[in-house]
This record gives sequence, structure tokens and C-alpha cells, in this order.
Amino acid sequence: MKVLLVEDDLDLREITMYALRRAGFNVVTASDGPHALTQIEAEHPEIVLLDVNLPTLDGFEVCRRIRQGYDIPIIMLTARTGDEDVIRGFHLGADDYVGKPFSPTQLVARIKAIVRRGRTDSLTQPDAEVAVGDLKLDLQSHRATKSGVPIQLTPLEFRILHMLAMNEGRVIPYSRLVEYGWGYEGGDPSLLKTHIYHIRQKLRLTPKESDGIRAIPRIGYSFGRS
Repeated sequence: MKVLLVEDDLDLREITMYALRRAGFNVVTASDGPHALTQIEAEHPEIVLLDVNLPTLDGFEVCRRIRQGYDIPIIMLTARTGDEDVIRGFHLGADDYVGKPFSPTQLVARIKAIVRRGRTDSLTQPDAEVAVGDLKLDLQSHRATKSGVPIQLTPLEFRILHMLAMNEGRVIPYSRLVEYGWGYEGGDPSLLKTHIYHIRQKLRLTPKESDGIRAIPRIGYSFGRS
């Protein structure tokens, strides 16, 4: 599997590249935003590890440009882990967010989780739709519509909403949503909360709507009428 590592810190880039190659990944690198975009076109990586604090074009702008033309999984790598930066990254289409400093083992686990998730999706070819009220999810194309109007969801947002919709009216624990969405256990529930927020915004739902996404304190979320 080919990984594009975009990191301007030479030492960190070399250490991370070494760890990824030991884990069996084919690694190509870039040291700034324009170089990253060039590498994507030339190398066709299957996943992008993207630093936020890059020269010329920062990681947020690179992420935005990638999403304009490619459906490549993106993991943001950054010391900027405040809520505002995390929300911005996910809003632009990032699939995961790893804060610095990070252990190479953790990063490899995140990559493998996304790989497993992608393989599962490619092996499953359902032709049915899931509908909750006026919301419809096309499981084959990963497209969502509400009252016939397309809703632009990231792949991760779609998976979270899919899990909720498939279990309409039932409470889904945080841990199950995190594992289904990210593909591994022990994720950060606060990131799940961020994605739920974005899904509500895109669907124009409020937590108090009878058929909306409701938070069940200390347990999880439910969607649709109970």
C-alpha cells in the first residue's frame, strides 16, 4: 500500500517514514503543500498523512484541494489539537486526526484501521437503501439525500449516520459508533461528538427533534423515532 507522508520537519519525516516502511508500507514523501499535490497526481497514493503546519500552503488548504478531485483517505498530523482546528479539519474532509507527539505504533494502527474499513466497503456491495423519514442513504454509492436534496457527507460521516440509521430508534453506544466509524477500538468520543455536530448541521437537525440525532448522556446516540 502506498502512503504519502507530507511533513516539513526533516527529522520527524525520516523517523515516521522508517516506521511506516518497517510496517510494510510503500512510502513517498513531500515537504510542503505544492509538492504534496504534485505527488498525489504523480504517485496516486492510497492514503495521505498530512501535517497541518506546512510552508506555502498549510495542511487545511491542501486537504481542501485534495477533496476537490480525490477520494483518498486523509489523516491529519498536527500539534494543533484544539476543538476549532479539529472541527476545521473534519469539515474539510479529513478522515482522522492524530495529535503530535504520536507514537509510530499508534499511527500504523490508525492507517491499518482505515485500510480495513476500505476493504470491507469494497467487498460489500449492497443495493438497498436505508431510509429514516425523508432521509435516504444509498449504501452502494455512499450518497445521502434529504427530501430528495443531496447531502454532502464525508465517508466517515456517512458511516456514522449509516450505523445510526440501520438501528433507527435504538441507542448505539459511543464505543460501537467509534469502532464502526474509525475501524478500531479506543477512539476519542470527543471526535465522535464533532462528527455528530457536523451531521446535524448538514441535515439541519436539532438534538431535540423527535426524529433527530439524540445524545443519551454517558451512553451514546440514537436516531429516528424511538
